[in-house]
Amino acid sequence: MPRRPLPVALTGAMTAAAVALSGCGGAAPSSTTTPLVDRGTVRIAAAAETPSFNPYTAFGAAQARYAYDSLVDITTDGTVVTGLASSWQATTTTATFTLRPGVTCSDGTPLTASAVARALTYAADPANQLPGARTVLPNVPFTVGADDRTGTVSATTTAPFPFLTRTLGLLPIVCPAGLDRPEALDRTTRGTGPYLLTRYTPGGPYEFTVREGYAWGPDGATTAEPGLPARIVLSVVPQASTAANLLLTGGVDIANVNGPDRARLTGHGLATTDVATVVGLTFFNQRPGRALADPALRRALVSGLDRQGLANVAVGGTGRPATDFGAEGAVCHADLAADLPAQDAAGALRAAGWTRTGHGPLTKDGRPLRLRLITSPDLGPTLPSVAELMSREWTALGAQVDLVTESLPALVNAMYRSGEFDVVVGTSPGFALPVGFIPFFSGPAPAQGLNFAGVTDPEYDALVAQALQETDTTGCATWNRASAALLRSADGLPIADGRSSVYGYRTTFSTTFGGQIVPTSIRLHQ
Repeated sequence: MPRRPLPVALTGAMTAAAVALSGCGGAAPSSTTTPLVDRGTVRIAAAAETPSFNPYTAFGAAQARYAYDSLVDITTDGTVVTGLASSWQATTTTATFTLRPGVTCSDGTPLTASAVARALTYAADPANQLPGARTVLPNVPFTVGADDRTGTVSATTTAPFPFLTRTLGLLPIVCPAGLDRPEALDRTTRGTGPYLLTRYTPGGPYEFTVREGYAWGPDGATTAEPGLPARIVLSVVPQASTAANLLLTGGVDIANVNGPDRARLTGHGLATTDVATVVGLTFFNQRPGRALADPALRRALVSGLDRQGLANVAVGGTGRPATDFGAEGAVCHADLAADLPAQDAAGALRAAGWTRTGHGPLTKDGRPLRLRLITSPDLGPTLPSVAELMSREWTALGAQVDLVTESLPALVNAMYRSGEFDVVVGTSPGFALPVGFIPFFSGPAPAQGLNFAGVTDPEYDALVAQALQETDTTGCATWNRASAALLRSADGLPIADGRSSVYGYRTTFSTTFGGQIVPTSIRLHQ
């Protein structure tokens, strides 16, 4: 990987489940030369509450890095380094990981190869309906074996999959005590990670306490380093403007801020790392009975959008229309803008069978075109404005648009449970690997899968099948053809290439792709 989330990432249209598959990012430069504060408290602003800290659920995946480890880790330059495993090897159908000795769970029990195999098997079981895990793991079935004597864990897939190390290897490993009582993982943590959840309050704050003796973090990181905080407190701060104010006044030490509020934070000596995002990643509900199951209608509506105007609104200034579903720096990222539908919207609607008399509504077979367009400010402060402009442009064409702004939990419910939406607008860093998008653009709908929009695109499926046969990045050309097919069919629409920033007040840190903070990299300064 040249450089994650993200959503597993949280990915906007994909929700927090898409935070995973995080890979690469940038190290935040130090903003201070003041001495380190040993064993202090670092306060971090979280954009939304965490109703469950189970790392295999949609919400818990975002916070898993504090209390759970994975078999391998990804450095800021994209290199795969040690985690729970000291060595590994993989092909397109097999992967073997050798555990480093001395790893213990938060309850003090040693981590065994059998325990890791059990976690992988549990997370992959479709019957458990764990979206946070399924966005990380290969989307092909696999079996897992373990040898406790040699400390090796082996997985074999039923079909080729080119990125086994960066998928199987990045799953947060839940210890046996957590798998014995998975319902308890909503409010407690049972992992091998550098911190342990020691306080849970509905709606926040959430408090993590450092684990002494921890020595198996990314590339051998430990919790014995000077300046590493003894406590991490996550407070829910849903508004970017509020997070910016708290950073400037010292109310929080670390926060991710996007949109126009970033300008207010320049020149205040804050540690900063920029995060590439796709703002306004949009999905269209193609489930049976929905109007947008018709590709001709989808293409007509997309062609009726002012993409430059939407991009400007998305970034709160002068924007650039997005050219791919993933953010810049992701593996196989390319400029696919030429594959966006280009046609006369009104003519395309007529060709699709939709007629309009005067200023009346668009109708087909006597039924008006009515769309439920949903978004959430929890995923970005400009998204309601993006959705509003989208609504106005489609209303001008004759559609009746119900514009709904939801909380993040309500948005997730509409996407993955009720299915009551036609268009959903979110924000996402995308995935570091192109395979991350597969379950969202193909396969079964919830609860059996993650294809919440019910996308069916035979051309995409065929190209994905071909790309899965190609090793690692040698398949990028094929992956890009698959993404282009999605754009041509208007199965999804990325609105703008954007940036958010993670800021540190009296703190320095590193991040992965998508802006996920590496807990063992946090240092608190005076």
